Amino acid sequence: MGHYTLPDNLKNYRIHMIGIKGTGMAALTELLVSRGALVTGSDVPEEFYTDTILNAIGIRPMTPFSRDNLPRDTQLVIHSSAYSRKNNPELIAADERKLPVLEYTEALGLFSRTSKSTGISGVHGKTTTTAMAGTILKALKFPCSVLAGSAVSAFNDRSTMINGTRYFVAETCEYRRHFLHFSPEKIILTSIESDHQDYYPTYESIVSAFMQYINSLPQFGELIYCADDPGACEAARMVFASRPDIVYTPYGERASGDYRVTFKGIQKERQVFTLGGFSGQFRLSVPGRHNVLNAVASIALAVSLLKEEGHELTVHDISRIRSSLESFRGSRRRCEILGEARGVLFMDDYAHHPTAIRKTLAGLREFYPDRRLVVDFMSHTSSRTAALLKEFAKAFKDADELILHKIYPSARDDYSGDVTGETLFEETRKKHKRVKYFENVFDARDHLEKFLHRGDLFLTMGAGDNWQLGREIYKTWSGK
Repeated sequence: MGHYTLPDNLKNYRIHMIGIKGTGMAALTELLVSRGALVTGSDVPEEFYTDTILNAIGIRPMTPFSRDNLPRDTQLVIHSSAYSRKNNPELIAADERKLPVLEYTEALGLFSRTSKSTGISGVHGKTTTTAMAGTILKALKFPCSVLAGSAVSAFNDRSTMINGTRYFVAETCEYRRHFLHFSPEKIILTSIESDHQDYYPTYESIVSAFMQYINSLPQFGELIYCADDPGACEAARMVFASRPDIVYTPYGERASGDYRVTFKGIQKERQVFTLGGFSGQFRLSVPGRHNVLNAVASIALAVSLLKEEGHELTVHDISRIRSSLESFRGSRRRCEILGEARGVLFMDDYAHHPTAIRKTLAGLREFYPDRRLVVDFMSHTSSRTAALLKEFAKAFKDADELILHKIYPSARDDYSGDVTGETLFEETRKKHKRVKYFENVFDARDHLEKFLHRGDLFLTMGAGDNWQLGREIYKTWSGK
């Protein structure tokens, strides 16, 4: 990134986006266009859901990649990390012309400096927490823009909510320390545990990265952290030793103060909870106690931002927060309900770490006690599967029926061991009586179409491509 900075005024500033159809890239494009930038972009010919979003703001992605796609008057090039300056023709042309070139995370970091920014971080719950925070801030008509890592129903099925430039809230990713490009004045920290083993070989290495991120807060910056998560508490405790100037705001069942959570159970498919500093109850329409914690983090951020604006919290504000949370319907691939067909409820979820799997399934079991829970899971990256093999095997106890597949590969995964999808199946079979293995995703279709019956909940889960299976069966059965 060097010493490049975005101009204070982006009006008519010409930016070319390579890999513009990616969720994050398309969302950043929306934000740049909202600030007056003139954006062009390119990508592969395949159609993505983001094509509709880009078309709505007047952008037609150029395909395929070609050096001729790079406009002569381009002033900045931003590219997805999926494309390399060594072999992408447009990036090669940009370097030949000595144009400034930024990766997505670098560009997002520079964009964060143009507003009072909050970074949403953690191994689990980033996207949902960002979506909830944006939903609340939208209801409060707060002057901010929000960027989530997935399409959000409350954002009109986009990943962005644009309602002003003074404040910016964004999901920030720990992988390869990408979040260190971001310039936060506040951070939400949902969780820390071992993950991304291809980059963080030990738990200590990933904790260190989060501590570095927290330390990037300015004097009197704020850390809103989950008091129920051991990793988040450990990082907060260690940073406090050298940064007592930071405002530390805990939330959760083990927290003290305004954001101490008390669960009140499930009532009419709503999670009910109370908070230490607020009278009355809050209700959440999405399953899982972990999502209650995400909601509380979002409430804490919204209240903090209101106070920063000099706005005293009113009864009307609290009412808006309550209603926005109860109406929250999630985001794409986060307990996303596809619909119901032949009496079967079809759902899809991105959970790909044992902890996220366990918490998601426990939440669904509590939320839908009368439904048989049939789960199709595809593990993502061999290094993660190998490092957490025992944990994966124990994570599916709330599933009534489980289907596993081969491991979904990743270009970033440098793994030379012998753990495969079948290894995971054999290990899981020691813990779970009803588990089947189909090497390829659609090999399971015939079995599922005979096995699923009225009253079931069928969940595709993971960061692989098995989501296609649930959508295809639902599409066939529903006629949609």
